[in-house]
Amino acid sequence: MNIVIHLTYFPNIAHFVGMLKANELTFEIDDNYQKQTYRNRAYIYAANGKLLLNIPVIHTQKNRQKYRDVKIANISKWQELHWKSLESAYRTSPFFEFYEDDLKPLFTTKANYLMDFNFKCFETICDCIQLDLNISKTVKFEKEVKDKADYRILVNAKKEQSFEFESYTQVFINKHGFISNLSILDLLFNEGPNTSQYLLSQELNF
Repeated sequence: MNIVIHLTYFPNIAHFVGMLKANELTFEIDDNYQKQTYRNRAYIYAANGKLLLNIPVIHTQKNRQKYRDVKIANISKWQELHWKSLESAYRTSPFFEFYEDDLKPLFTTKANYLMDFNFKCFETICDCIQLDLNISKTVKFEKEVKDKADYRILVNAKKEQSFEFESYTQVFINKHGFISNLSILDLLFNEGPNTSQYLLSQELNF
């Protein structure tokens, strides 16, 4: 199966399940940017439960702005904040220290464009779990895709369907129970080398 999908900030489990099961993966890069999507947000499991990590972006006065042209608002120390949040949430997880050196540079090097940064995050995750995916990018926007399964709906954070994936051990599971479909980072820090096997064992129905 070939799919078209949006690139997001440290994609959630649903995104990765879809991507791993695709024969060919096409990233949508010609769409208009929309607010309140996973393009600039990810959810992790912190001490008080589900925690949002949000990348601040610069909004133009134009009605439409291409996703690839969206710049990150670096007036705040958001990268430092996100890394501290990850450390606080996952320092005691089984595999945080194992992947720490691979991931930390993403939060210490200034990022300018949202899409470019998301690609770096995605490529880093693929290296961590040794994924070799057949990837391409769109050359123009098509509202209706004819030759691929359209997974672009997964980008919508506000209208997200409830995905109930198989539980795995999470740091704070004894406090708040299992939280499904978090960022791939949650699975990576808790399952480590077993991450890709877990993803392949899940079903994505929407």
